[in-house]
Amino acid sequence: MTNLNAILAPGHLVRHPDHPEWGTGQVQSSTTAKITVNFPETGKIVIDAGQIALVPVFDP
Repeated sequence: MTNLNAILAPGHLVRHPDHPEWGTGQVQSSTTAKITVNFPETGKIVIDAGQIALVPVFDP
């Protein structure tokens, strides 16, 4: 599976593959190493882009 984290930018919608209960989050910021996502059920979470491949959501 290809890690699509590199294409994520602020405003993109994503899901965390290990925590579907967090719902669909919106990317707040993205660097090579870290992605900050605001999840409706959890709040802002900083993701280690090298460890977790977020799942882009194209049709919420």
